[in-house]
Formats: sequence, structure tokens, C-alpha cells
Amino acid sequence: MRLGITGHRGLSQEVEVQVRGLLAEAVASYNATELVVVSCIADGPDTWFTLAVLQHGGQLEVVLPAEAYRADLPDWHHGTYDDLLRRATAVHRTGLDASGSRAHMAGSEILVDQVDQLIAVWDGQPARGYGGSADVVAYAREKGVPVTVIWPAGATRD
Repeated sequence: MRLGITGHRGLSQEVEVQVRGLLAEAVASYNATELVVVSCIADGPDTWFTLAVLQHGGQLEVVLPAEAYRADLPDWHHGTYDDLLRRATAVHRTGLDASGSRAHMAGSEILVDQVDQLIAVWDGQPARGYGGSADVVAYAREKGVPVTVIWPAGATRD
């Protein structure tokens, strides 16, 4: 089973704890020997889900939205990002150099095109910018890729 991950970054610590628990429950329902996560390994849900899959015994494939993508991520995340990139069994690239919303959506489209199911840590609200979680969910649904939305009851992004 190939699972993709998308989700809101910058969640509060309280929401993070809830989301991590829900993601761990989701991962536990899959057979580890057949599980592959496809992730852009951004800080937040991308990394939380990726780590849960790896801890469960699954494999990782990374999508790089742009060659300069790492520089757009917070400095405190670079070590985790580098470690996960080293652990990837495959890396998919968009061919874009500059990071930004266009590259992020291009990366998400490649991600969706590689998976059997998309896990979306999404509050159900419209994207706050092109390439946000709502756009990725819409693309997956347009392509017929099943989407599982994970969002704690009563949680907010702000």
C-alpha cells in the first residue's frame, strides 16, 4: 500500500499531539511489510506521518518540489529533513529550481500520482494559498485517489 501525506503546517502543540496520535493509529492499521509512504517531508504532518510509517517498518519515498525546497523549510527542521532524505528508497523531483507555491503544488501532484491513498491532515477549509492542503485533496479526488482526512474534533488551525 502506497500512502501519500499532506497537511497543515504550524499547528499548535495541543493539536500536534492529537494529530500525531491519530496518525499513529492510522499507520498501525496497515501491514508494515507492504507499506510505503510518499512524502515531501516538510515540517509538521509530512514528517510526523513519515516517522510513524518508518517506525512501523514501512519504507519512504520522497518528493522534492524544488531543488531549493530545503532552504524554504525552518532551520530547526533541516536535520530531520536531511535524515529522512537519506533514508528514502527513491526520490522524485519536479524539475523546478525555485521553491514556492507553484513548486509545492507540482510536488503534491507527483506525490498523489504515486499513491494508492492520500492521508490529509486537513481542517476542511479552503487553502490559504495555492498548493495548500485543500488544493492537494481536490487534486487527489479529481484523479480518483481515495482521501482519508485526519483532523481532531473541535481543533482549529489558529
